Amino acid sequence: QKMTVKAVKMPCTTPNVYTKVPDGGWGWTIAFAFFFVEALTYGIIKSFGIFFNDLMESFDETNSRISWIISICVFVQTFTAPLSTVLSNRFGHRFVVMAGGVLISTGMVTASFACTVVDMYITIGVISGLGYCLSFLPTVTILSQYFDKRRSLVTAVASTGECFAVFSFAPAITALKEQIGWRYSLLSVGVLQLSIVVCGSLLRPIIIKEQEEVKAQPPEEPTETKYMLENEQTRTSIESIDSGVEITTSPSNVPGNTKAEPKSEEPKEHIQILVETNSPPPEPKTKLLDFSVMRDYSFICYAFFGLFATLGFFAPSLYIIPLSLSLGIGKDHSAYILSAMAIAEVFGRISAGWVLNKEPIRKIYIELICVVLLSVALFAFPFASEFWGLMTCSIFFGFMLGTVAGTHIPLLAEDDVVGIAKMSSAAGVYVFIQSLAGLAGPPLAGVLVDTTQNYSSAFYSCAAGMVLGAVFLSLVRPCKAGLCRRRQQRAEESAAEVVPDLPDDFIEMDIGKAENSGKGCDSV
Repeated sequence: QKMTVKAVKMPCTTPNVYTKVPDGGWGWTIAFAFFFVEALTYGIIKSFGIFFNDLMESFDETNSRISWIISICVFVQTFTAPLSTVLSNRFGHRFVVMAGGVLISTGMVTASFACTVVDMYITIGVISGLGYCLSFLPTVTILSQYFDKRRSLVTAVASTGECFAVFSFAPAITALKEQIGWRYSLLSVGVLQLSIVVCGSLLRPIIIKEQEEVKAQPPEEPTETKYMLENEQTRTSIESIDSGVEITTSPSNVPGNTKAEPKSEEPKEHIQILVETNSPPPEPKTKLLDFSVMRDYSFICYAFFGLFATLGFFAPSLYIIPLSLSLGIGKDHSAYILSAMAIAEVFGRISAGWVLNKEPIRKIYIELICVVLLSVALFAFPFASEFWGLMTCSIFFGFMLGTVAGTHIPLLAEDDVVGIAKMSSAAGVYVFIQSLAGLAGPPLAGVLVDTTQNYSSAFYSCAAGMVLGAVFLSLVRPCKAGLCRRRQQRAEESAAEVVPDLPDDFIEMDIGKAENSGKGCDSV
């Protein structure tokens, strides 16, 4: 009989079902949504410095206390990454991103009515920081699931939303602030960030069913057999564990075989129908957070790379203007240096995505080269003594920063690290580990600047962290290769232990006994 399979619809969502990774399709819509999520999260965070002077005057606070607003926000954003992973696996990426958009908007709108800087710590630091985590991480995770060969290029291009946001939001918010004040400007930003909810609604889940057809067909040759000797019948049968089909091996020795065949055909057909009906096996329960990645040495090395490399991500953007001012460069020219760094970062992200999209290529080694060059750029800053030297260093740093910042999270999906199957959990743990450096990096650089009275020390500390990150990144591939070899050796050893040492005439002895028993029955 011909059987029909009814598709099960998931509540509140309509998943896209593919036989393989589409490398496009609805993924282009998700890439479009990720562009705006990136702009409305990291773009706003990088543009928040526009409000610093206004907040210091309104709350009569120092620069360091005001800077803790963003420090707390970034820390909460990265520290709660495992929570984002758990919620995404439990409720789906769409719901989590939409909830994150509501939290971001709520925190920003409430912050516009803040009376003290402590209120800012809670509203923007904690509430909006949690919303940033719930919005960004699930979006980049599901985007990686829609692409395979184009993953690096698409993710890099979509992540440029952050850079374009700095260009557009900074002058727009500055002009708006002059017209209506910083409080209503902050309120407008919070309302604008509510559009993340719309971006989250576009994140349709994806289901890959690669092996459905293979499972529906029984294998031609059984892979695992057991031998049964029947007491009252004169035949030897081999029952396949995989297919459940019983096959007679010696029909010539079975008396009354013509009677046995019709009887054996019926259960064979019945078993075959059961195999086809139950061909899709029950899917294992998805783990909310798979900590097994912490046993993977390659992931541990990659996590340490992220920990130390994060030290070099924030300091240049925070200290480039103070460094230029200390060299006697005017404020206008200092702003041009920061803008040039942002423009170069756009080209760096796109270039890295284009290079990593080439096949065949070992992407982890390309990332290592970019990290080494980024370390060189950080070491070069203290040697700049005038405007064009600092501009050159900033452009070089911005370009190399774009190559690393736009690819270090998507590279978790590569087989050299953890693979696409464990990327969701790996991304949560990875960003969580980064939070430690994100919280400690800027204060550490500040302590060095206060101690040495020289902004160059901040760039040296960032460069040292980046070098350590490059060392751990260089160990990722060797650890992965060694782990694969150890697993293969264990598999071979376990296979050798499972197979018993049977005598060569084992089957012949059993069949001979069966034939003698059959003769005894005939004589009776």
